[in-house]
Amino acid sequence: MLKGLLFDLDGVLTDSAKFHLAAWGKVAESIGITLPPEANDGLRGRSRMDSLDFILRGAGQEDRFTEAEKEALATKKNAMYVEAIKSMTPADILPGIPQLLADAKAKQLKMIIASASKNAPTILRQLKIADDFDGIVDPATLHRGKPDPEIYVRAQELAGLQADEVVSFEDASAGVAAIKAAGQFAVGIGDKTVLAQADYIVPTTAALQLSQIEAAFNAQH
Repeated sequence: MLKGLLFDLDGVLTDSAKFHLAAWGKVAESIGITLPPEANDGLRGRSRMDSLDFILRGAGQEDRFTEAEKEALATKKNAMYVEAIKSMTPADILPGIPQLLADAKAKQLKMIIASASKNAPTILRQLKIADDFDGIVDPATLHRGKPDPEIYVRAQELAGLQADEVVSFEDASAGVAAIKAAGQFAVGIGDKTVLAQADYIVPTTAALQLSQIEAAFNAQH
């Protein structure tokens, strides 16, 4: 029986990915690297240091900086990002999400945020939906990033539920892989080829309907 929903944040509840990409673009530019168009997808769902490593690796410069220098670059990026997200409002919540959260609340489903973003609490406050959630996984306590299942296992534990009692939402292939590795039902939002591993796929958040997701979930359990 469905008892809880676990959500990634960027690209699922709001499109804060554009702020990440802009900040990483400026940092990359400052060290003489131009981000390729595919960086947008490549950076989705990654932690801060993983993102920087991805950028340096793509430019063949993974050994150019010391750990301390990389920390400084990541801190610089985060300062730009934090400044940018101060402009976010409830208008930045993606289509279909307000109704989904309202329907889940009406059914008294537990709702947890499973995001690699350390800024998740700030974003949720800006969007004025922080009170809708029962908990947020603290990324600082995690040892491994997606596609490792750790973050979704932790989210499920925060909800006090079992793997077969939750549905998890992702827009990145690494995130869907993490959900499946945790033994949970995965809802993928985006390209069905990229997210082929998901149990239920919609092209955009606007197509999310709790009744249909629940029907698909029940058909599997």
